[in-house]
Amino acid sequence: MHQTPAVVAIDGPAGSGKSTISRRVAAQLGYIYIDTGAMYRCVALAALTRNIDDIAALAREVRIAFGPEQQVYLNGEDVSAAIREPRVSEAASKVSANPEVRRAMVEEQRRIAAGTSIVMEGRDIGTVVFPNAQVKMFLDADPLVRARRRASELNAKGIAADVDDIAQQMKERDHRDATREDSPMVAAADAIHVDTSELSLEQVEEAILNIVRSRTLCKEGSSS
Repeated sequence: MHQTPAVVAIDGPAGSGKSTISRRVAAQLGYIYIDTGAMYRCVALAALTRNIDDIAALAREVRIAFGPEQQVYLNGEDVSAAIREPRVSEAASKVSANPEVRRAMVEEQRRIAAGTSIVMEGRDIGTVVFPNAQVKMFLDADPLVRARRRASELNAKGIAADVDDIAQQMKERDHRDATREDSPMVAAADAIHVDTSELSLEQVEEAILNIVRSRTLCKEGSSS
């Protein structure tokens, strides 16, 4: 039976758990995992490093790739750790608000996903990048929980992080992402909301896997 490529769109703010969950779900399903946030972070890092103001042109120029162990490469250099630094996180939110940058990244995201089953996470996957995705999830969590998670992630990577500082940065970023004119961060009308504040990774993962399997199997069954 021919298998139609499936798209699982997982949106939500920073610290909601979408990156970790997306990686786990993709691994369980054998789908390709695409971290769209990392792509905007790469553009931001390139702009900061090279002190370039024309970020739209930069977005069209940079070459971004993902490794088998979730590495992120910018023009052939492993920047997996560098793009998670707080200064890059702050810049990425501003970079991602640029309509021309978003258009360049969306084109690249669709190109990467063409013809294969994927789990893609970001802030506008279910609304802009893949509005016809078979599964749309919107993950969220209490702001303090989100800040603590991000601080823990950074500390584990040897990057000093203060929870209060991160909480403030997240608040500002959430506002920018939700109010930007082009592709604001909003849940798709048909997205399934999940508050991950008090849920384990396993619980969230299993819930999404059940949804994906039921919907993709139903689609395959109806087309056979």
